[in-house]
Amino acid sequence: MLSRLAQLRKEKKWSLQYTADQLEIAKSTYAGYESGYRRPSLEALVTIAELFDTSTDYLLGKEKEPHAPADAPIELTSPHNHTITVDGLELSQEEIQQLTAFIRAKRQIEKEAAPASH
Repeated sequence: MLSRLAQLRKEKKWSLQYTADQLEIAKSTYAGYESGYRRPSLEALVTIAELFDTSTDYLLGKEKEPHAPADAPIELTSPHNHTITVDGLELSQEEIQQLTAFIRAKRQIEKEAAPASH
């Protein structure tokens, strides 16, 4: 998280003081976050993520990209950190595999049923 905070701040060309002012905290507090001397509270972490227009997962090292688009596709056949639900219930890995198999079979049937284009 430490290097990511400094990287995000430097990308915006913000000083430690300016960043701390935006977060309404002391410069020494924010500098402590970047240096690892201090750890932000959960509330502070959310505020920092909002300020830098990124996710808390990125700040915590759970995501590789700081600014993943909200409409980025989720590939069901690869490991993911997203929870997928149907009717409010989380899908198991087996259910995701079954869903993927169903979609592939449906696409194959549709492909075979489509008139050949010349």
